[in-house]
Amino acid sequence: MHHEEGYFPAPDGLRLFFQGWRPKATARAAVLVVHGFGEHSGRYGHLAGYLVPQGFAVYALDHRGHGRSPGQRGHILRWSQYRADLERFQQEVAAWESGKPLFLYGHSMGSLIVLDYLLTQPSSLRGAIVSGVLLEPGQTAKPLLVALARLFSQLWPSFSLKLGLDPQALSRHEAVVQAYRTDPLVHGQASARWGTEVLRIIQAVKARAQDIRTPLLILHGEADTINRVEGARWLWQKVATPDKVLRVYPGGFHEPHNDLNQAQVLQDVAAWLEQHL
Repeated sequence: MHHEEGYFPAPDGLRLFFQGWRPKATARAAVLVVHGFGEHSGRYGHLAGYLVPQGFAVYALDHRGHGRSPGQRGHILRWSQYRADLERFQQEVAAWESGKPLFLYGHSMGSLIVLDYLLTQPSSLRGAIVSGVLLEPGQTAKPLLVALARLFSQLWPSFSLKLGLDPQALSRHEAVVQAYRTDPLVHGQASARWGTEVLRIIQAVKARAQDIRTPLLILHGEADTINRVEGARWLWQKVATPDKVLRVYPGGFHEPHNDLNQAQVLQDVAAWLEQHL
């Protein structure tokens, strides 16, 4: 497996960090990972380690304000910045993997970025995977946090709040939780504008979910308290594409790819990708 890392230019000139993992032989397809809030591309190396030997190239970016990309931690002025960054990243990967099928893999906040992207960007994607779907937020949508975000979003958009995400809710695997707690690239800060933009895009995606026609695999832990499983079930019912699969993992927490049933989740992902080549 060949690993590379570097930076690519976002449309507004910000240089965003990315990592790529490729098979030594020619890749059969490429998977673009769109990570969740507060984390970074480096937490998906094991996903690449599973998929690359099966012929998939895996690429992951660090969102602006996350990981090794610049910008205030957890801050955007407009959701369209995430959308434009992903579009540029897809263009870069399409050039590197010319002619290969492209898939998206979005987790949590990344799932919302992917769903919005499917609704707003013309693309040649072969399919998309969304995990820990952010349509029915749980513990992070505390009334006080929502009220503060709405108050400061116009007055002081960059005002920073502690989102209060509980690391223990990520996974039933204690090693995963401890690694997250001690990871220097992980953060828990969200700006007021980020908060109101997330709430706005959740409603926008819900209003148009029936327009999603890209083949879709939905993964969710049944006991996820960060983003409730009802959002994943609702999405599966609403999307127009007949090519849709919902996998709900009994007892599972927020990160299916990092939970105790990780092996089954990775098998499900690889099998679905294989079916859509």
